[in-house]
Amino acid sequence: MRARLVAGNWKLNGSLESIRSLMDGIKKGAGAVKSARIAVCPPAVYIPEVATLAAGTAIAVGSQNICDQDAGAFTGEIAGSMLKEFGCKYAIVGHSERRSLYGESDELVAKRFAAARRAGLIPILCVGELLEEREQGITETVVGRQLDAVLALEGIEAFADAVVAYEPVWAIGTGRTASPEQAQEVHAFIRTKLAKDNAQVAEKLIIQYGGSVKAANAAELFSQPDIDGGLIGGAALDADEFLAICRAAD
Repeated sequence: MRARLVAGNWKLNGSLESIRSLMDGIKKGAGAVKSARIAVCPPAVYIPEVATLAAGTAIAVGSQNICDQDAGAFTGEIAGSMLKEFGCKYAIVGHSERRSLYGESDELVAKRFAAARRAGLIPILCVGELLEEREQGITETVVGRQLDAVLALEGIEAFADAVVAYEPVWAIGTGRTASPEQAQEVHAFIRTKLAKDNAQVAEKLIIQYGGSVKAANAAELFSQPDIDGGLIGGAALDADEFLAICRAAD
């Protein structure tokens, strides 16, 4: 049976006071989550604080991004080795906001994926289509292209130490959610596509769903055979809501 992973992406939110309160709430309830893995991905400046607060618990820490380079003249970037040194286990790469707002190409995302693995981090590779792409019926083409960029650079074996998060862009922060059937269809496509290269790697791969997941819809989404947890945005900023989602992943 595949592991379940619920990761909270806090995006550009928080202060020292608020993250301490949030982590206190998550820590108090995390013991009730029996089998699902829990991770939180704070803004980069708060990673050391969150890692300290998470020490001695089952809560893992991740970054929201990672430089594709390991060191050098790359002002404003953060290397994987730096994230690792401050307690990160995961690194989100290719989130739709990075792709759409900051112009990250499939090829750059693949390089960030590779950098995470070089540093000993587990990349959470985000893939997903725009609303117009879904309406054009090219969801699988888009998601397949995003996966192919990583496969071309790193090969199928790299997915043995990675997570994929399917996030339909039209459902992120909009209140709209893909139906469990819509989400399952794309998750199954991802697993089937990767299975063509290595069935064992594909079968063990954690594929999360992200896109306006809340406590009210998490159980139905996570009951689908190829949905192995969630990458949670807004709901991850409320400890009770986030923990309810984690429990649903059990």
